[in-house]
Amino acid sequence: MRTLRVSEDIVPIAQFKARAGRWLERARDTGHPVVITRNGKPAGVLLSPAEFDELQDRVRIFADIAAGVADAEAGRVFTTEQVRRRLARRRLRGTAR
Repeated sequence: MRTLRVSEDIVPIAQFKARAGRWLERARDTGHPVVITRNGKPAGVLLSPAEFDELQDRVRIFADIAAGVADAEAGRVFTTEQVRRRLARRRLRGTAR
């Protein structure tokens, strides 16, 4: 996700409502998030679809890494030799599991 520019990417909700289409284009074209404020406080963040997808991908990657670390800490690991033997058995059976 691109860095938020405080001087350009924060908009009061009234201005956002008046020019929503322009703000959507801006988020898409610049990749910058747009912070929408209400009464001077952040009320929401607008992201382009591409930036949202990238954010979701990062969340999934970090979740997978955390799961792997938890497995390792719990002792749920295999040696290289164990993995090789399992793969060899599966090849012999003709399955990809």
